[in-house]
Amino acid sequence: MNAREEILARIRAATSDIAEKDPVKDVPVEWAYAQPTPLDDVLDTFVENIEDYKARIVRTPAARTGAEIVAALAELGARTVVVPDGAPAVWVTALSEAGVEIVRDSPPLSHAALDAVDAVLTGSGVSIAETGTICLDHRDDQGRRALTLVPDRHVCVVRAQTVVSDVPEAVARMKGAIEEGRPLTWISGGSATSDIELSRVEGVHGPRRLFVILEE
Repeated sequence: MNAREEILARIRAATSDIAEKDPVKDVPVEWAYAQPTPLDDVLDTFVENIEDYKARIVRTPAARTGAEIVAALAELGARTVVVPDGAPAVWVTALSEAGVEIVRDSPPLSHAALDAVDAVLTGSGVSIAETGTICLDHRDDQGRRALTLVPDRHVCVVRAQTVVSDVPEAVARMKGAIEEGRPLTWISGGSATSDIELSRVEGVHGPRRLFVILEE
């Protein structure tokens, strides 16, 4: 008897007294999927967890989103920004009036060209308060995945009504994007890893700095 056969034999022996072989029927679990996790305040929790990842976040009324985008890019030291074609016109107008150089992704920019741009500006799909995670489903206001992976700085606009409590609720909200086969990008703070000798390295697999504008 080899190791695999021995392990399987022990499992069969340990489970021989179970009459119902279907685990779903044997141990029923009462669970309603995608029910919100009770939180004192969803937006406050989202802000707290975004800041815990050392990302910047500001809360603003919709009327000031354009001004906050310009301020965010200035704070990040970004003079050029790639903007998806589906970005709201008011964002583009605010950038133009502030003298920020706008780079378009039509035709698609090469990775080298994207790397030369200071920042990227996008909208977002769904965000998760409990984990401080922003989920992109790459619709027109977010552009293709490369836009949010190559530039060093990411300014992301999150609408308050798209912030949910937890991961199951977020997945339920993204059902349409999933069924459409859209790529999903989940962002929790700026890109960083400590895989090599526990030394923190930033900007390995995405923007090094994240600036979130929470539009209420």
